[in-house]
Amino acid sequence: MQMFRRVLATTLAVMLCAPGAFAQQTHVINQSALDQAVQQRVSQDQADRTAIRSFLRNPAVKGVAAKAGLSVEKAEAAVSTLQGNELRQAASQARAVDQDLAGGSTIVISTTTIIIVLLIIILIVALK
Repeated sequence: MQMFRRVLATTLAVMLCAPGAFAQQTHVINQSALDQAVQQRVSQDQADRTAIRSFLRNPAVKGVAAKAGLSVEKAEAAVSTLQGNELRQAASQARAVDQDLAGGSTIVISTTTIIIVLLIIILIVALK
């Protein structure tokens, strides 16, 4: 009986220690891949913020904002507070309007509306 207890205790000890040893050896993703993913995300966020700031510095945008009574300076300061989907959507809209303005497309009320809406979104996020 004493031999059975020793074998059982040894088996239980090995079974309890083994998962911890195996857990330390297996990784789903290595550190360099994780670092690369984080760096890629940071770079994308910086590019999105740059696109929005470039959009806000456009003379046509400044003119529309002035007519609407919106502060481009406050919107520009609020760009750093944008994150996640808000940042990506604002940058996407800013790039689209910037491309239309640079390409010489006919600017109609819809572009003006997009500019105003984008400025309002940025200001609302800044005030949160």
